[in-house]
Amino acid sequence: MIRKNLSATEWQALARSSPPLLAMWADPTTIYAAFMDGAAPQLVSCPAPDGRFASFSAQHPAAAWFERAIQDLWGLEAVGSIDGRPWLDHGRWPVLNPMSSRPVRHGSAPPQPEFLEALGAGVHQIAVGPVHAGIIEPGHFRFHVVGETLVRLEARLGYTHKGTLGLMLGKSPRAAARFPARLSGDSTVAHSLAFALAAEQAAGITAPPRAVAMRAAMAEIERIANHLNDWGFICNDAAFPAVHARTGVLREALLRACHVAFGHRLMMDRVLPGGVATDIAAGGLGLIADALASIEAELPALERITASHASLQDRLVSTGIIAPGLAALLNAGGVVGRASGRAVDARAVPGYAPYDELEVVPITRTEGDVAARLAVRQDEIRESLRMLHIIAAGMPEGEIMTALPGRAGEGFALVEGFRGECFCWLRLDDGGLIQAAFLRDPSWLHWPLLEAAVQGNIVADFPLINKSINGSYSGVDL
Repeated sequence: MIRKNLSATEWQALARSSPPLLAMWADPTTIYAAFMDGAAPQLVSCPAPDGRFASFSAQHPAAAWFERAIQDLWGLEAVGSIDGRPWLDHGRWPVLNPMSSRPVRHGSAPPQPEFLEALGAGVHQIAVGPVHAGIIEPGHFRFHVVGETLVRLEARLGYTHKGTLGLMLGKSPRAAARFPARLSGDSTVAHSLAFALAAEQAAGITAPPRAVAMRAAMAEIERIANHLNDWGFICNDAAFPAVHARTGVLREALLRACHVAFGHRLMMDRVLPGGVATDIAAGGLGLIADALASIEAELPALERITASHASLQDRLVSTGIIAPGLAALLNAGGVVGRASGRAVDARAVPGYAPYDELEVVPITRTEGDVAARLAVRQDEIRESLRMLHIIAAGMPEGEIMTALPGRAGEGFALVEGFRGECFCWLRLDDGGLIQAAFLRDPSWLHWPLLEAAVQGNIVADFPLINKSINGSYSGVDL
């Protein structure tokens, strides 16, 4: 990690020209940003004693969402921001935010439009949510359409705001680990691992080799389970439920094996700062091996079915295109970025153990459509199966936990979840308690791309495009 403290002048220069943005956050007196500077993450900070800082959003459009959240959570104003509207706060919060002593914007700021409008002949709006017909998280989508053609989409989230960052303050990393584990439940292993690595860096320790291997195994199992789930739902949203049924059966068998092996279907609360909570239960490895063997055996047939039905391919190919240049501008990672030509994968760069021994090569496509995002998922399932064979064959014996000393420190980690890079930063006080923290789901950089990807498509294709990107509502609501 490269760490720099900047003056206000240096921050303004960085705002005008800087490497790809990973995240922005704050505390009551300081603004922070993380960038990917070559092969190493770069963390910068700048004092904001008057509650104001120079905006990054003109150079980095994705920064607009971070800057809106910073205003709501810490009361700091981004000067020159391209979008000054509230984000997490929908006008229902009290005048004082418990995260900051500064008044939130609604006490004095003039009202701003909830949604930006597309104007023109024949344009009308379709409002969907925040309560949906399916069992999904709440989010409001405001569509602007001409006939059946989508000309604009704006997503409004924040309905699952949980006060996660505030709840972590003053706790030990071990006690606070339950909060990143629940930031986005389908990425519970990835976010827990990012938090654990950041806490271990701050405390100056490393986890035992057996725990490192078990963490990677859980992370790859989580990736396979979620990619199977997305594969099935993409096909189901194209009125092709047969693949959905089969991927659901395979995923369910894998989750049941995880329940036996790790004590939880999703492996929640298994990854902790210092190691892992429990060792693999007797018989668990065999059940997981059987579930993975079933997936591996059925992959060719599922791929053949998906590729051979013209009616299904007609819905996937050239639908919801994210151009490589746009994906690069928003620094998209994960499946979304790799399907649009970005060879990025945190397991490879900056990398972390044990992936430095597993030859991680990012799988990419250049088409940037729903079909490309599905193809990346399919290939990544095969790669995760390959890595799991290596991890299982070389699983070390020994301890699974190292104690954390009570000391001051700062830590930062970037972990590849099934959606992309899960980011964690935290600072510990002299007693080893969390003084400040920030968690970032990859969806922060993907939701704006959904708004761009739907343009020019028809309303009926929105579920397909949305599922192929699969942004987490909870992950950005904190």
